[in-house]
Amino acid sequence: MKSIEDIMAMAQNVQNELTKAQANLDTIEVEGAAGGGLVKVKASAKGRIIGVDIDESLLAPSEKQMLEDLVAAALNDARAKADAAAQSEMSKLSSGIPLPPGFKLPF
Repeated sequence: MKSIEDIMAMAQNVQNELTKAQANLDTIEVEGAAGGGLVKVKASAKGRIIGVDIDESLLAPSEKQMLEDLVAAALNDARAKADAAAQSEMSKLSSGIPLPPGFKLPF
């Protein structure tokens, strides 16, 4: 049986690893797209939007509503992929930690 000091050391190690994993999420980039790639959005796995690329063929004034809809769809696609990448990274971290059923990281 582990002592309270061992348990506290393990908890501190988990906290340090969580901090590192959270910092790493901002270095992972994903790209969302809409309209067959006419609109693209790059985001970090932390959800920060890095850039937007709109194909010039969409810039006609009569296409305003379609362009707005495509940008919204691309943002949502990037956000969903960012959430999936974040979940994947966090599950790698927690896979070796024996946690009670239903307990989720981060704390």
